[in-house]
Amino acid sequence: MLDRITPARAATIIALVALATITGAWIFEAFGYLPCELCLKQRIAYYIGMPLAALTALVVIKSTSLARALFLACAFLWLGSALFGAYHAGIEWGFWPGPAACTGTGSSAGSMDDFMTQLQTTQVVQCDKVAIRMIGLSLAGWNAVISAGLSALAIIGARAKP
Repeated sequence: MLDRITPARAATIIALVALATITGAWIFEAFGYLPCELCLKQRIAYYIGMPLAALTALVVIKSTSLARALFLACAFLWLGSALFGAYHAGIEWGFWPGPAACTGTGSSAGSMDDFMTQLQTTQVVQCDKVAIRMIGLSLAGWNAVISAGLSALAIIGARAKP
């Protein structure tokens, strides 16, 4: 099956899987599963990776060497995303502490008026609390799995024959 993956097909699959994944995240958010600070940062790879993969699919027609360089950029981007997703999943499982900005208890108010203002204006989604698990993994865990797969596919695309 791997012998049927052309560079153009690999790049197209990467772009489509990334689009489906980020769309899924937006749908979960629309249904009330608000993202934490780390979740929002994990999305950056998708915002960069989708157009990068689409560009790679277009470039592969004209330049194999440039396409390989773009595939390697995709591979490193998705590897970083996988590691970041694993880091966030580790925070959720309690393997290590997360950043104080989204795992702490918040700042204390100086007065009752300040406290009431904080209650009305602050909505912090904690990074160490899992909003939803599917087949045992949180969305951060699924991001790690999907991103690792996209990284592997980018390497396959870089090595595939046009």
